[in-house]
Amino acid sequence: MGLDNELSGTLVIALEQAVSAPYCGLLLADAGARVIKVERPEGDFARGYDAGAAGQSAIFAWLNRGKESICLNLKCNDDMQVLRNILRHADIFVANLAPGALDRMGLTGASLRADNPGLITCTISGYGDTGAAVTKKAYDFLVQAESGVCAVTGTQDAPARVGVSLTDLSTGLTAFSAILRALLQRARTGKGIDLKVSMFDVMADWMNMPLLAHRYMGGAPGRTGLKHSFIAPYGAFQCRDGGQILISVQSNREFFSLCTQVLGRPELPQEPKFKDNPDRYANRDALDIIVAEVFNREDTPSVLAKLDAAKIANARLNSVADLSQHPFLRTSQAWIGDTEIDLAALPVRTDGGTVQTVPDLGAHNASIRAEFAD
Repeated sequence: MGLDNELSGTLVIALEQAVSAPYCGLLLADAGARVIKVERPEGDFARGYDAGAAGQSAIFAWLNRGKESICLNLKCNDDMQVLRNILRHADIFVANLAPGALDRMGLTGASLRADNPGLITCTISGYGDTGAAVTKKAYDFLVQAESGVCAVTGTQDAPARVGVSLTDLSTGLTAFSAILRALLQRARTGKGIDLKVSMFDVMADWMNMPLLAHRYMGGAPGRTGLKHSFIAPYGAFQCRDGGQILISVQSNREFFSLCTQVLGRPELPQEPKFKDNPDRYANRDALDIIVAEVFNREDTPSVLAKLDAAKIANARLNSVADLSQHPFLRTSQAWIGDTEIDLAALPVRTDGGTVQTVPDLGAHNASIRAEFAD
């Protein structure tokens, strides 16, 4: 028996925009919670990023399926009262507004728990809630840069941002994890809690390996593109047909298998310059030339077959088009109006599943207002 709407009966109010909080809300909705997305009258600005998914923003469609949408003008007293009425019945309140916005609106965790002691509040910020961090605006790639992620990403010639919204998504995932912990605690105590998650803190945590290397190992690893900072052979090698294959050789045993079963060079592991990984890394340029010459003599399927037979970890350097046709890709469906779209399925595999709908702006205004009227 698999997971089955384990958060059914849980009401989540998401005063959210863009990516980080919407991703957290998506994970809660996928776990069976009822998620009401509160949008400004003009809507979450992510709705306007593009029109690539049946006329809807692709990222909005991905992150907001399975939610309800209500439009509220929180500068209007009547609409603010509607939100407060809803929050009195909620289990979880998630928000990622501009710095200081919740305080100005009087929507702090302490004030909301005065009416709803069991409410779990989770606020997502860019840099935290003290000092200069409070007012500093943050977006995904800015926090990647500020936290040093870009400094270890890219090639020797230039830093780069990670090609997906790493900061936003990891922050949403961290918030989701924290909320689950808070729900477990509330089951014991009956009390809600105030959770604060900053994008910078999440990225700083993920940067601990290079940070520790800087502090205690003489310096952080430099940018290496598709290569590794201290493992060889490691990286992408081109085959005769133009396909590129990445390999990662992690041990002397694997290197022996690579040399004997793939490269046809059984003598290499005995050479002093290739005997152990530190030696191989110190002589990686010479080793890469040997690997590249062998790979370039054969087509991609042949090289992959030999690597698999030798139990050498490998991957093709795929494009997004390749991913869309990948035999391992699992898909799920969502509705945008009358159009069904395909998305990558949830990474946690469960039994069953339903086709979810991406809400139009304010699609549930009337029903939610009626349900939570004074």
